[in-house]
Amino acid sequence: MNAPYTTELVTDAAAFTELAPAWARLYRRCTTATPFQSHSWLHSWWLSYGRPGRLRLVVVRRAGEVVAVAPLTAVRRPLPALVPLGGAISDYGDVLLDDEHADGAADALTDRLTAAARTALIDFREVRPGAAAERIYDRWSGPRRRVGDSVCLELPALPMDELVARLPSAKAQQRVRAKQRKLRSLGVRRTVVRPDGVDAALRRLLELHRLQWQDRKVTGEHLRPRFGEHLTRSVVPMVRSGDAVVTEFRLDDDVVAVDLTLMSPRLAGGYLYGAHPRLREHKADVAVMLLDACAEHTRDGGRGTLSLLRGNEPYKHHWRPEPVVNQRLLLARRRTAPLLGAALAEAAARRRAGEVLRRREREPGGRS
Repeated sequence: MNAPYTTELVTDAAAFTELAPAWARLYRRCTTATPFQSHSWLHSWWLSYGRPGRLRLVVVRRAGEVVAVAPLTAVRRPLPALVPLGGAISDYGDVLLDDEHADGAADALTDRLTAAARTALIDFREVRPGAAAERIYDRWSGPRRRVGDSVCLELPALPMDELVARLPSAKAQQRVRAKQRKLRSLGVRRTVVRPDGVDAALRRLLELHRLQWQDRKVTGEHLRPRFGEHLTRSVVPMVRSGDAVVTEFRLDDDVVAVDLTLMSPRLAGGYLYGAHPRLREHKADVAVMLLDACAEHTRDGGRGTLSLLRGNEPYKHHWRPEPVVNQRLLLARRRTAPLLGAALAEAAARRRAGEVLRRREREPGGRS
């Protein structure tokens, strides 16, 4: 006889902490998971960004083992909603489903989320195509809508030589190889940081990141103490478990760049780096240097994707990546359908505002 599925709503931060071992086992059994669904990342995010009383973890068990989790938090503005933990500093949002019990776990998770939707909109942001949350969307019987979210650029997880060979012309390939020779002639050396050195390496990363963007537009959150605390607290255990790699680049005896790459069963993604301005003075191509290191991390892991994560920056397009649009999955019941309509109206207004801004930037005299 098949064991029944049971569900619970976890709202206590201490219980979130205690879920770590079971969560880690589930994470390994969910092949669609990204690093942003690991317990280390989300629990650390909660400690830095969570609001007391807002934690909402929907947990599904079978025979005592956790087989599904929807890691959510309650928000009240601009609308009452349940949204994924991880917030704006996470490139992908999702639920976790045990591959072996995906259908039954998804049914149970959907039922519990349906009950939660009596008073709030379910708003899954930044859902990668093929993610586990799509199973919830497919099972949803109430009002639902799918709209585009951020664009991520993705490359196949290939060795650097093969990534260079994908470039559109022999001239473009020659330019990259010349940049690689330049890095070698400068004597830039890279080292994967051991777990006991990750804490110090991340502090160097953040300081180099600050120097790199000095007097230029930068994501302000990356400069705040709470982000630094989150990064160190989450990445140190992720390195130990193989879910992250920190790489230092040295010129002479100085660390001139540090890169953080996050890893999951199917993809690796370059999340954040810091590079000293002296690399630009030496005409070293930092993008080539970092991509070479990321490609090396994916060589033996069986991963199919090297993600450049969110952002449509022009330099990323030099590598001929595939644009992959994350999805926003909006789920409601009849009584909360007005919330869904309001969310769609807000999304449309933001999209129109973005289009206006991009047109202005393209006009003569606009920002480049």
